[in-house]
Amino acid sequence: MATLPTIDHELLRTFVAIVDQGGFTRAAQTVNRTQSAVSMQIKRLEEDVIQRPLFVRQSKPLQLTSEGHTLLGYARKILSLQGEALTLLRQPDMVGRVRLGVPDDYVMRFLPGILKTFSQTWPLVDVDVHCAPSSVLSQQPQGSLDLIIMTREIGDEIGTILRRESTVWVSAESHSAHLQTPVPLALFEAPCFCRRHACNALDRAGRAYRVAYSSPSLATLQAVVGAGLAVSAWMRSLVTADMQILGEKEGFPALPEASIVLQRTPSTQSPIIDSLAEHIVEGFRLQ
Repeated sequence: MATLPTIDHELLRTFVAIVDQGGFTRAAQTVNRTQSAVSMQIKRLEEDVIQRPLFVRQSKPLQLTSEGHTLLGYARKILSLQGEALTLLRQPDMVGRVRLGVPDDYVMRFLPGILKTFSQTWPLVDVDVHCAPSSVLSQQPQGSLDLIIMTREIGDEIGTILRRESTVWVSAESHSAHLQTPVPLALFEAPCFCRRHACNALDRAGRAYRVAYSSPSLATLQAVVGAGLAVSAWMRSLVTADMQILGEKEGFPALPEASIVLQRTPSTQSPIIDSLAEHIVEGFRLQ
């Protein structure tokens, strides 16, 4: 019986990089090889190992053959298992669970990239994500969470400051809720500094308003604002492309800045928590 050839994991890593990066040039940068070396690796994989073409030649954008699609699934599993085995054997302290508290404001905006890189680095670490408003997270029992991302007012920061941002008024790009009197507002539930500052600012400016919608969920407020039903106030990084920022010329006074901070629980310490904290700090720096 003929012996089947083995598949070098570096060939698989290059193959997956080409698919993920959408081409040989960007994949070469990812795997730290020249483009010609990457091409030779794929030629070897196709001709000597699989003995089938993996890519549809001359296709733009890059397309996989049916054999390529089949290999891709197995390649991801093989590389994942290899990473898990090395982690378990070489760094057994990086196996376990970490508990992260974060407002849903930041889940879609910041967490995907952070958790992706963390998972790639430590595939055997499970992350429990607990979503709640900053006012709720700040009152969590001691030790119930390992790390907390929350919004704090300037001067009231506790922990590592991830970034400082202005709070802005927002409305739907193609609607005119901001022209109504009284202006309808969609705000986070109290207690919330955005809500408090928004109402106080309008009171000082003598602008009539009503809190037409109230929710702890950013997704809910975005849906209401996106439908043209109300104006809201939240941090600038959360403004989507279909919304406009309102200013003094539209009758909306300036709002104060706020800080996004990372708070650690002193009673829970581990290399896993340290690593996720580092990924969070770096993730906010890059976004």
